[in-house]
Amino acid sequence: MREGEIRRHDLVRAEPGAFAAALRAQALGQGAPGTDWAARGRPLIVRRYHPGEDRGLVPLGLPLPPAAGKRRIGLALPAAALGPLPAPTLAAVRGHAPASWQPVLDALLALGADHGLVPRPFGSLLWQALTGLPYLSRTSDLDLLWPVEDRPPPGFLAGLARIAAAAPMGIDGEILLPDGAGIHWRELFEGRDAVLAKHLDRLEMRSVAPPREVA
Repeated sequence: MREGEIRRHDLVRAEPGAFAAALRAQALGQGAPGTDWAARGRPLIVRRYHPGEDRGLVPLGLPLPPAAGKRRIGLALPAAALGPLPAPTLAAVRGHAPASWQPVLDALLALGADHGLVPRPFGSLLWQALTGLPYLSRTSDLDLLWPVEDRPPPGFLAGLARIAAAAPMGIDGEILLPDGAGIHWRELFEGRDAVLAKHLDRLEMRSVAPPREVA
């Protein structure tokens, strides 16, 4: 896997030996939650670098399911020890969501289609779909990524806000810009003068918010 092509929220599979060595470096003993994760072919997700982390390694996250204490394991591996995993769309994983979510998913998929956008899940729904393990609970939010070519199309954020206001669960997530920056959709909808943009290697305040949209 080429290091320069890696972005936040990318999914990867790790070489089991490299993964096990990284866990040993964190003093996680054999049999600890997550130690067989890579050997089972389960994915990791690319996260943002922590301050002082080696930029020659790829920062990765492993959120364990509630049955394993919802522990979040952070580690970093060489790009050569990783293989890319295509990110599923919301449409592809909707069957793993609760029945009570289905009308909201219909509305979100229709909103995306109307504006030429394809939402991708992350968070509990993604991990449940990819692993078959129980991640979702009655208090889970729906976390979505909305990749855009430039900025959100006119009317999209207002439509998303209307759906979120009536949804039985929280709807979180980011607008993903072409340079890899992720911006929380609510910050853009609120029309702030500056918004927080998250990159793989930094945070920055960016003046890219469109005019406020009326829900």
